Amino acid sequence: MTDANTLKRNTAWLSIMSNTLLVILKLAVGLYVGAVSLVSEALHSGVDLIAAFIAFWAVRKAVVPPDKEHDYGHGKFENLSSAVEALLIVATAIFIIYEAIHKFNTPLDPEFLQYGIYIMFISIVVNIIVSRRLIAVAKKTDSQALEADGLHLQADVWTSVGVLLGLVGMKVFGFLWLDPVIAIIVALIIFRAGYKMVVDSARELTDSSLSQEDEAIIGEIILSHKGLKGYHHLRTRKSGSDRLLDVHVTFDKDMHLEEVHNICDDIECKIRNRFGGFDITIHPEPVVDENGSVIKKNYVEAVR
Repeated sequence: MTDANTLKRNTAWLSIMSNTLLVILKLAVGLYVGAVSLVSEALHSGVDLIAAFIAFWAVRKAVVPPDKEHDYGHGKFENLSSAVEALLIVATAIFIIYEAIHKFNTPLDPEFLQYGIYIMFISIVVNIIVSRRLIAVAKKTDSQALEADGLHLQADVWTSVGVLLGLVGMKVFGFLWLDPVIAIIVALIIFRAGYKMVVDSARELTDSSLSQEDEAIIGEIILSHKGLKGYHHLRTRKSGSDRLLDVHVTFDKDMHLEEVHNICDDIECKIRNRFGGFDITIHPEPVVDENGSVIKKNYVEAVR
């Protein structure tokens, strides 16, 4: 196992352990105190815990080398895990809203709110530390699963702040209506994060192209070689943290095959140096443009 994979695995375990502790504390205190906002926050952390397990599984599965059934590797398992996490978030948000509306109809006067205040403060500190670590490692290793988990915890920080302020308001001023109101606000924040993740995961699972900026950089790298005439049929996509590219590159028809091969190798090397891991397929072909002008086309423009 490479250093990057070990780092991703250990970071996923950190998220699992921290979320397990917070779920137990929040749920126990929330049920004891009787505050629906605190219980909703416990459910939010519970979803984060499930997401952490899914991310841990996805990270381990995604690094499995290609096999007979998966010629391009297992990177899509990271994208799949993000989609599952997103659906869990949306379902949790809907459940919290339902419980909060029920609390409006049957209001209760929570007791021992100070315990809930202590727990929320601890939760905020822990999630700030762990989320920063997750996102930092995700950027370093280009792991979508860890990034999704880190974004969950970042959202959890803000919802925890809201719950904390609500508990303080109930404790100091006796505003019992704050409990279900804050629960609904928490649910809407969770729903927004889940919706965004659904959209992002769908893009990755449906093989959306890399950004126009990235494809433009790739084009510049290709055209930086004076020995070629241009390129066309440029196609890109992502599979987990892996990027894939195939492109047709045109050369002078009289150029020696060895020189063409060396240029293709150099293009691959420069692209990987710029972006990191990249599965690249370059199809060289003799120039077909009579005036020798540079051909630049992505796949859609080429097939038209």
